[in-house]
Amino acid sequence: MHTMHKSDIMTFATSVYEENQVLELEHAIDYATKHHHGQKRKSGAAYITHPLSVAYSLIDWGMDVDTVLAGVLHDTVEDTDATLEEIENLFGRDVAFLVDGVTKVSQARSGMRDLSSYLPQTKDNLSKLLIAVGQDVRVIIIKLADRLHNMSTLQYMPADKQLKIARETLEVFAPMADRLGMGRVRMEMEELAFSYLDPQEFKHLQSMMRKRLGRSTRKLGTVRTEVEKELTKHSFDFEVNGRVKSIYSLYKKLKKVDGNIDDIYDLMALRIIVDNKEDCYRVLGILHSMYQPMLARIKDYIAVPKPNGYQSLHTTVITPSKQIVEFQIRTQEMHDYAERGLAASFHYHEHKATKNYTKNKRGNGGLPAELQWITQMQEVAARLREGEDISESQLNIDLFGNRIFVYSPKGDIYNLPEGAYPLDFAYLVHSDIGKHAYSFRVNGNINAFDKPLQNGDVVEVVTRKLPQAKKAWLELVVTSHAKSKLRGHLKQLGLIEGISHAAAIIRDKASRRN
Repeated sequence: MHTMHKSDIMTFATSVYEENQVLELEHAIDYATKHHHGQKRKSGAAYITHPLSVAYSLIDWGMDVDTVLAGVLHDTVEDTDATLEEIENLFGRDVAFLVDGVTKVSQARSGMRDLSSYLPQTKDNLSKLLIAVGQDVRVIIIKLADRLHNMSTLQYMPADKQLKIARETLEVFAPMADRLGMGRVRMEMEELAFSYLDPQEFKHLQSMMRKRLGRSTRKLGTVRTEVEKELTKHSFDFEVNGRVKSIYSLYKKLKKVDGNIDDIYDLMALRIIVDNKEDCYRVLGILHSMYQPMLARIKDYIAVPKPNGYQSLHTTVITPSKQIVEFQIRTQEMHDYAERGLAASFHYHEHKATKNYTKNKRGNGGLPAELQWITQMQEVAARLREGEDISESQLNIDLFGNRIFVYSPKGDIYNLPEGAYPLDFAYLVHSDIGKHAYSFRVNGNINAFDKPLQNGDVVEVVTRKLPQAKKAWLELVVTSHAKSKLRGHLKQLGLIEGISHAAAIIRDKASRRN
């Protein structure tokens, strides 16, 4: 990454934002340059190169101008004598709010090293992080740009710091990018982090990949030409390009297939980008008429998107020369989302993206399903703030684990952590439904309380008039939301110790009446 200068940003910004926004950006750069004057990065470069790089990424991801201004100013309050009041007066309330959020996240980072070392003060830090992110997701997007630039200059840090920062990137920031659907950022972070955490394995896989790709690129070229010819014949508007699996994804996949690289079919894939959704399915049909599809490997993420909102059709085919090729078919809009995720939806000149979100997505609580975790995050933050003790394994489940989507019989989508049980779903829909749950039907069949839900399940909760909650249920929920609601119900029913003396008196009176 070359050293970033004001002129790079101004040229880029001029092609994206309106004139008055570009002037405001210039003002912010001058303000930050003056305040960071004399400060240096570990690399010896002037400090201002860092906020400028952060801003450049944010423009590249298509963020609104307020986010870019906050990117330029994000370190001024923490590292210089600039104040939030001054930033609010000069650049507006929104920018000041974002800068404040990013500053809180930076302070919280000291406790984010790895999830097994939470101390009371880092709990407080984590809650600051969650509140900042929960209030405005743009805070975490600025943080991701900040982390990406720090990762690209990690070679200047001492070795122990390199490992600490790389591990935190892999455990906290890459999953955050994934959760926001920002595939390209997630991949860049994982690659950089992995190259520091296990340099030998990284180099080994890199050379293994090179050898493989050398052989298959030629063969793939033939397939590509055949496909392009066929699509042209059907007069599609299309673009075909190749994509190579990242080293870290390869590393994770090899663990699943006992280290046998021959079992991995998608080292290289061809990506076909077309104009609209209907064309995606038409292209799929054409590919299947040209080559033999591997039925188990056809995935329709357009009809059923991944939990982070990713959409595409995937198919793996066998060519007459017995070559196995994976294809991804998507529209330009889907491709933008796959690369930039949530950031791609912050259209220029428009801010507070979460408000623009509910347009065409269904999901409970107003937010689309892939963003419901933000609300869940706010809830965890509020409970941390109230001094509740939440274990790090619980935080791991609620915040950093993989997610699944499940549906209500009406088709509403709910976002849960992987491994969630039917009761977690019932309590997420409504705590009254949880309390009165009697049995569950999943995809039309009776489902045991202790059988975890899978992505795409349709879950129906059968309720009874009287509350059904039992103490044994505490073993049958994994989300902290369901746990806290259930505990409340059990206390009301007198099945576990109440919080206060008053509750005990009420319970005593009730039991005397019966």
